[in-house]
Amino acid sequence: MDSSPTDASSDAGDPANLSATQALHIAWAGMAALAVAMGIGRFAFTPLLPMMLHDGVVDIATGSWLATANYFGYLVGALLFMSLPWLGRRWGPMPGHALLVRGGLVATVLLTAGLVLPWPLLWPLLRFGAGVASALVFLGTTNWCMGRLMELGQPALGGLIFCGPGLGIVLTGVSASAMVAAGWTAATGWAVFAVLAIGISAAVWPSFHWRVGAAAPQAAGALDMAAPGPLAQRSLLALAYGLAGFGYIITATFLPVIARAALPPGSVWPDLFWPLFGVGVALGALLSTRISAARDRRVLLGIAYLMQAGAIVLGMVWPGRTGFALGSLLLGIPFTAITFFALYEARRQWPAAGASFTGLLTALYGIGQIAGPPLVAWLLTQAASPAQGFNWALGLAAIGLVLGAGLYGVMRWRWET
Repeated sequence: MDSSPTDASSDAGDPANLSATQALHIAWAGMAALAVAMGIGRFAFTPLLPMMLHDGVVDIATGSWLATANYFGYLVGALLFMSLPWLGRRWGPMPGHALLVRGGLVATVLLTAGLVLPWPLLWPLLRFGAGVASALVFLGTTNWCMGRLMELGQPALGGLIFCGPGLGIVLTGVSASAMVAAGWTAATGWAVFAVLAIGISAAVWPSFHWRVGAAAPQAAGALDMAAPGPLAQRSLLALAYGLAGFGYIITATFLPVIARAALPPGSVWPDLFWPLFGVGVALGALLSTRISAARDRRVLLGIAYLMQAGAIVLGMVWPGRTGFALGSLLLGIPFTAITFFALYEARRQWPAAGASFTGLLTALYGIGQIAGPPLVAWLLTQAASPAQGFNWALGLAAIGLVLGAGLYGVMRWRWET
């Protein structure tokens, strides 16, 4: 019995236990950072758009261009990340990524708070800046956390990081629903989300420190020696990932607006579909951690694209609360799983490229996103009714996802590994 304290102390100091604890801490920090950058910096606009329309501060066309400004900023942020080699030379790759995360979180807080100001002419610039910040935080967090998890021998925990956007979407969606019920203005909503961003950012700030251990020489050497996959396959991967950006963005931008127009006036359901989408996002990211690393990510990506296409069609053919609820959940489940699988596949196909290839994929994803909102704005001017215009846009989005799934099928058929 005297040996019990010693045994407990020995267990607590066991290197394997310490590594597992550190890895979990890193995954939670990454999750929280993405909740701020993506759930608030990017996607808080979706549940607040109906409130802005109700307040009369924007119309659908203006809202579409505000969304486009944010997605264009996301593209610029991804390109900026690719063009910052000096960051790695000056600070080291991982400390440089931590610096980007901290700077991006501060920018997200300030840019979100700026939308409280009644200066509509400034809003596109603020949404653009929020897009830049979200891309830098996303790429910085992903590369920093995945690098640290690989050092600790816990790469599977990377899926937890991608729960962050879903949890952030749930948080902002539920909060916006409560604000609508209370009769709050959209400006108040932006202020609340800025405060939430401050709190979450402060909690994870110490985690993104600049001094981290170097990657294990053996692992780094293995990556450097690995030959890249065929150029044609890498090109198809990049193109298919860009189609994913286009495929989801119309629903992700206009879901509450579409649902509010389709359901009876006064229904509470339109404000709940977006949080339900967030639940699906978090659930899908968590489930992705349970999938064996031996599974072909190209096959998984094809299945995920088809699931999202089916979710979009479900909302079109069954435009009631049940159809929208199931569609929201099914659209969300593959959302960040697609990102997790695609980045994993990118590292497998071109390991020596490091962050540059993931930055390229993110840039193409951003281009896909940019195309969505202006397309909706144009189709609404051509259609006989808003419902018809949204259905045309959603149909094109579903087709884009099916095409993306087909590209993964070609990759799997042409290149077995």
